[in-house]
Amino acid sequence: MDRYPKRYMVLLIDFDGRQDRLEKAKAVIPEHLADRVFVLGALSNPEALKAALGPYESIGSAMADDCRKETDTTWGHELLRHNAGELERLREHVRPFLF
Repeated sequence: MDRYPKRYMVLLIDFDGRQDRLEKAKAVIPEHLADRVFVLGALSNPEALKAALGPYESIGSAMADDCRKETDTTWGHELLRHNAGELERLREHVRPFLF
């Protein structure tokens, strides 16, 4: 990422029901890259999200649609709403060139 200053990275993690996972993940991201790395994931695990919302491809499409429309229909689900801060940062940085 040092070589490509316009590169962004999304880290998908299982939070396993623990809010402290976000801070632990962010703690290992080098400070000079922190504004270009986003940590997102299901509050419990991906399987629970799939059981609640359907196939991963459909979930991903709905999440992208929320980003484009600046809504939280999918992102507001109880297994995803904890991502609000990271999602806002992500939208701010990548929405202009993705959507």
